[in-house]
Amino acid sequence: MNLKLPMIFAVATLAGPFALTAAAETTTSKTAAGVTYNAQLSPMNSSVTGSKTIGVARFTVNGDDLDISITVRGAPPNTIHWQHFHGFKDGRMATCVTQAADKNGDGIVDLIETGLASGTTMVPFDTAPAAMDIAHGTYPEASADGSYTYHQVVSLKDLSAAFAKAHPGQALDLDKRVVYIHGVPGDTALPPTVASLGPIPAQVTLPIACGKIERLDD
Repeated sequence: MNLKLPMIFAVATLAGPFALTAAAETTTSKTAAGVTYNAQLSPMNSSVTGSKTIGVARFTVNGDDLDISITVRGAPPNTIHWQHFHGFKDGRMATCVTQAADKNGDGIVDLIETGLASGTTMVPFDTAPAAMDIAHGTYPEASADGSYTYHQVVSLKDLSAAFAKAHPGQALDLDKRVVYIHGVPGDTALPPTVASLGPIPAQVTLPIACGKIERLDD
């Protein structure tokens, strides 16, 4: 099942092929080869989901391969879950939000309220991360028991080039990013104060888990 929605994420372009190549090389050089990065996913908005969504996201660099593995438990069952890493376009360190981010006091931390601590959506963990097609990608669906496992191996060169095109001047810098898991069933009742982006329903983008990506020691 693939949720078809209008693309609302603007993608910037660099001037000329040389600029793109240089940016891609810079991006790759800042992601250490032969290194594993890990994010422990902690639950968010459990009052809405009715459970505690937990999991682990792991990123392993092997030569040009970036091996991405995400295991999630306790997610809303039979529901598609968008998942991405978020970060800042100026290279600042992103962190997961706390309940204090609920500025409108509706008891729910929505996607917009994650921005001050976590930045913006950057890379989708769908069937084709390097396509950077955040709004149209095919994302995993939790089983009847609320669990799923995601696994993709992508070309680090291809992902770095796509990232440099979307975020000029920035490197992947995994250990400056956070992973968010999103999504509750479409019929979930949410207050009108729960915000989303453009025409995308708040049920699709509601954060249900977050984890800071950290480089593991050798």
